[in-house]
Amino acid sequence: MARATPEIPNASMADIAFLLLTFFLVTTTIANDRGLSIQLPPPPEAVPPTDVKVSEHNMFKIQINSSDALLVEGEPMSDVSGLKEMIKKFITNYGADPLSSDSPEKAIVSYKTDRGTSHKRFIEILDIIQGAYYDVYADRAGVTNARWREISSDLGNPENQAIYDKGRGKRPDGTVEIPMQLSIAEPTKVGN
Repeated sequence: MARATPEIPNASMADIAFLLLTFFLVTTTIANDRGLSIQLPPPPEAVPPTDVKVSEHNMFKIQINSSDALLVEGEPMSDVSGLKEMIKKFITNYGADPLSSDSPEKAIVSYKTDRGTSHKRFIEILDIIQGAYYDVYADRAGVTNARWREISSDLGNPENQAIYDKGRGKRPDGTVEIPMQLSIAEPTKVGN
């Protein structure tokens, strides 16, 4: 008489696998990486076309080529230490210099790069541009740049919202006196 081979019961293996899967899904945390805090424009179909012409003197042009060389308002710039002050002066001109912006509402900072521009250089200049706007906002609100950044990341607090609105010059109709108007153009191709 042949003896039957003992088997390991595996009827509940699917249940165990399901429980393990559920356990790992519940206990796993997903890293919440923070990216650039840039507000994207609305989709093209949501914005009605306008024929608004922007005057050349209301645009502050910054360009970076594929060698990471900087061109500001048509002039080469090797040292970026004075760039933030140039942008702040442009934004807050209020028509004092006829070759600069008419008002903060009309001031646009245009930023254009080549496809070969390094990521580090792109972010460095973008930080300077945002820092210039944050300095202007912080000065108007009577706080430091670092405090402004804290405030703008926590607008759920009514006190922070009030300081934020004061810094940007929010009007009763909801518009702001100093909007951050940054135009980041599509990078141009290098070579062909």
